[in-house]
Amino acid sequence: MAPVKVPYQSLRPEIEKQIVADRASGWKNPMAFKDENVVRRDDKAHDEATLTRPAFARDIEKIINIPAYNRYADKTQVFSFVENDDICRRGLHVQLVSRIARGIGELLGLNVQLIEAIALGHDLGHTPFGHAGERYLSECYERHTGLCFRHNVHSVRVMDQLYRRNISLQTLDGALCHNGEFAQQVLRLGNTTTFAELDAAVDRCAADAGEIKKLRPSTLEGCVVRISDMIAYIGKDRLDAIDVGVIDSLDIFDSNFIGRTNAQIINNMTIDIVNNSYRQDHIAMSEEAFDDIVLAKRQNYEKIYYKEGTVSEFENIVQEMFEELYERLLDDLVSGNESSPVFKHHVSSLVAKSASIKRSEYLCEEPNRIITDYISSMTDSYFIALYHHLFPNSTHRLFKREYCDDLV
Repeated sequence: MAPVKVPYQSLRPEIEKQIVADRASGWKNPMAFKDENVVRRDDKAHDEATLTRPAFARDIEKIINIPAYNRYADKTQVFSFVENDDICRRGLHVQLVSRIARGIGELLGLNVQLIEAIALGHDLGHTPFGHAGERYLSECYERHTGLCFRHNVHSVRVMDQLYRRNISLQTLDGALCHNGEFAQQVLRLGNTTTFAELDAAVDRCAADAGEIKKLRPSTLEGCVVRISDMIAYIGKDRLDAIDVGVIDSLDIFDSNFIGRTNAQIINNMTIDIVNNSYRQDHIAMSEEAFDDIVLAKRQNYEKIYYKEGTVSEFENIVQEMFEELYERLLDDLVSGNESSPVFKHHVSSLVAKSASIKRSEYLCEEPNRIITDYISSMTDSYFIALYHHLFPNSTHRLFKREYCDDLV
């Protein structure tokens, strides 16, 4: 049976008319976060907004100049072991999230610079090898401390504690609450208004991973980034799966509303969200769109994420490598082995590049936290190179599908 042909959706006439009229009259969305209400941990004159550098433009510039931002380029989005310059890495993913979210935000009359800051910073705490790497690192961390590691929580730590760029509360809150793995038809605002409340939320999430399901962004801008995260990866991951040969066609996916292709999904989800969220105090999608995006996510897992080229292909090997590397680096740190890469590559680099962190201060942190800081900061290729440097006789090998393999 041929798949159902899904049309490109359009704004409802009354919504389009209202947007046009509002723009003509100069209407401002009262739910848009105002620059003058920005909250920073430290009240520094240098960080005060100006005409040339507004509040959240400053956050954007701070984020893209954090060393962790550079490392997006070699961190897995989905496919870890395929050499292909056309497939998405995490650096492209955050740009796609930003573009989609700004498109929705502009139509809704929200603060698009806050949206961009959240989108570009939301995955700074991600591990090498994507969500599989996150799971393996968390298992190691929990075994030693009883605490869990989650990339959204760590993104806040990277911006706020490790590199100390005085990023705004609103951007940090959006990053913390971005976790789009939990689809919701309606996103209503949380109530984080102080750093004390943010810090408490971070501590709760570290103590209990279930707390992450309760997080709600405290700005509509954060809500838009959260849903845009899903929109950005569902269709793009399908295109990548075709490029690497995991699937042959998009016709294997079911859809009645949002479509199967990347372009359809972006268009139809954007339109649906604007139709259901304009002039509202929440971000919502229709029941049809919600059901379809839940289905799309499930089918992506079934047909893509557990296939060749993903971490699942080498799951046991990668997990064992994480465990061995974690224990070795922890031993080196606790024993004070200054020749270890945990000192030479991580601690020294962080102290040199952070705004104000001191070596003695950082080394007073709980050792397991330092190790999770280090491993989560690694790119895929650095992780592999470091593992083989520290364990030259290991039989663990990860084989990439090289560029010219199909020419042999």
